[in-house]
Amino acid sequence: MTKTEIPALSEAALEVQLAVDLILLLEQQDLPVNTVLSALTIVQRDFQNKAQRDGEPDTHRL
Repeated sequence: MTKTEIPALSEAALEVQLAVDLILLLEQQDLPVNTVLSALTIVQRDFQNKAQRDGEPDTHRL
């Protein structure tokens, strides 16, 4: 695959753009991987609870 075949990030789905931003932010912090994974578990649980409170279906489990 050549570079021209890779779609621009700006054309990617919003969740992909957010994931890339989060990855870059977390990698810049130079934290232990297990610390980041634990934090992401907490964040995921928080947003799943928010989705449930707001009546949104839980379709994005890791």
